Amino acid sequence: MLKIHNKIFSTPLLLAPMAGLTHSALRTLLLSYGGIGLLSTEMLSARRLPVENQRISPFLIRSESEKPLSYQLLVTDVQQIAPAMDALHRFAADCVDINFGCPAPRVRKAGGGSSLMSDPVRVRQIIRTARRETDLPLTAKIRLGEDLNGPVLRDFCLMLQDEGLDMLTVHARLRGESFCRKPRWEWVGKVKQWLNIPVVANGGIFSVEDAAGCLALSGADGLMIGRAAAQKPWLFAEIAREIYSVDIPMPEIVLPQLYAQFALGLTRFRPERRLGRLKEFTHYFALNYPFGHHLAMAVQKSTTPVLAWQQAVDFFARTDPDGLKVVETREVAAALSP
Repeated sequence: MLKIHNKIFSTPLLLAPMAGLTHSALRTLLLSYGGIGLLSTEMLSARRLPVENQRISPFLIRSESEKPLSYQLLVTDVQQIAPAMDALHRFAADCVDINFGCPAPRVRKAGGGSSLMSDPVRVRQIIRTARRETDLPLTAKIRLGEDLNGPVLRDFCLMLQDEGLDMLTVHARLRGESFCRKPRWEWVGKVKQWLNIPVVANGGIFSVEDAAGCLALSGADGLMIGRAAAQKPWLFAEIAREIYSVDIPMPEIVLPQLYAQFALGLTRFRPERRLGRLKEFTHYFALNYPFGHHLAMAVQKSTTPVLAWQQAVDFFARTDPDGLKVVETREVAAALSP
């Protein structure tokens, strides 16, 4: 279990917010395997959130089963906080997360994400205002900073805690480091020693062995999993069983069936939103196959969701025919048709 402020979550395993990935279709797929303690939205613009329609927005659509759900905010101005919190209360959010870690140039140029770590005065105002506007669990996600500067990082993290933050997730890389760089899990351990609130480790967790290694080095209170959630949606269940001794039955993993389940989940979005999300998911899912790049390239070149699905079926027919036998391919194609 993991307690954040006034709520208890079933496992200390959290889904990382990822643009184009952590939407309703992936969240539903993850829930079918179990083990996850807290789901997440994609990063949401705090400026635009108050005028978004939850029933049609591709970023806000959710089913009744998708809970508990954390909504992550991209904040660039403290004035955006109050209207955004009002919206999240209407949406029945279970948790609010503020992004101080995104290194994307577009986000930094707008004054959000990891750029805020160099402006602790503004961050203090954001957290203080957010704490005043909600009694929901309030969390934040950061990277280690521009360089490995312990005193600066310590002061920043303590400031977040002092202003009322309930949990901190640390992506264990510097702002300029790419995903191919091995994460610095031991630095999450430093943050854990400085704070009294739960600290969650993020970055480089693709297996049960990775999870165990991260926990051994960091002593973190929980783990946040990102890209591996799309590649191995069953990973949360594996970690919950093997590390946290949660009694979860592991179903047989049939990859074509899993892909079909995800594709069907896309039908809750408008037709023009389906193809891009199928391509994004396939980029990671294809890593399960030795020659998965052929699948990823074929789907990437597709111009409609139905054509992308047919490319996937052709790939499965060559590489995973037994798995394909359990998939109703025509039903999926019909569902994806506009």
